[in-house]
Amino acid sequence: MVRDEAWDGWLRRSPSGTELLVWWQEARDGMRRVGRDAYRERLVALLSAASPRDCAAAGFGCTRRSDRACREPSVCRLDPAVPSAEEVPLREREGPVRGACGGFHGLWADFEVHVRFSGGDDRHRAVFRRDTAASAVRLWVDGVPVGSGADLDSYGYWLGGRFLVVWAEGPEDHPRQSYGPGTLVTRIVSVLIHDAAHGSARTLVPGPHETWTDPQVVLAGETLRVYATREAQAADVPDRILPAWPAPG
Repeated sequence: MVRDEAWDGWLRRSPSGTELLVWWQEARDGMRRVGRDAYRERLVALLSAASPRDCAAAGFGCTRRSDRACREPSVCRLDPAVPSAEEVPLREREGPVRGACGGFHGLWADFEVHVRFSGGDDRHRAVFRRDTAASAVRLWVDGVPVGSGADLDSYGYWLGGRFLVVWAEGPEDHPRQSYGPGTLVTRIVSVLIHDAAHGSARTLVPGPHETWTDPQVVLAGETLRVYATREAQAADVPDRILPAWPAPG
């Protein structure tokens, strides 16, 4: 097992981090003992309860370098600074930064995992697991499956520490639809938005006049604004404007 001794102080205070470290870095033995499916399910459960510093201490790659473990624990293991009111909406942290990065990656031969924390107090976390043989992606938010049966991208991002945005496969009958290589099989994509505060999700499907090839979602005050591309976002030409918060009652 490869261990970064610089994280020992943190791991002594974090049983969840220690368990994640052993489970991840002894993956071959774990899969041999309990089987691949059971191993991966347990890994998702551990990641769903982990903190950013647990992930860094366990040796996952981070948003700064996805292919290697944290190289600056002297900074990343420190308690994160409390964000000020001016720092809302909260952005994903990228290291070296106090409290560790806001996203982590791990890869084995037949599957990969990605974790995205919601920022600020890291109250919510999204865990993506992509099984490479089947090109299938599953998503859990705070340990609960989300988007069951949908073809999802293996990445997502948080808005305001509450809304998770993930691309999903677009409609087959869209007039601009085409197929090509990539995590998703279609050129026109849909958008899944999960509200972690209410545990609810909605999938936005583009209509025939909405060419969502690179959709961007922005939280603006009380609304979620959906743009077809980054260029449309820069020009502030949204395709849809939706209420961010559920209606009373």
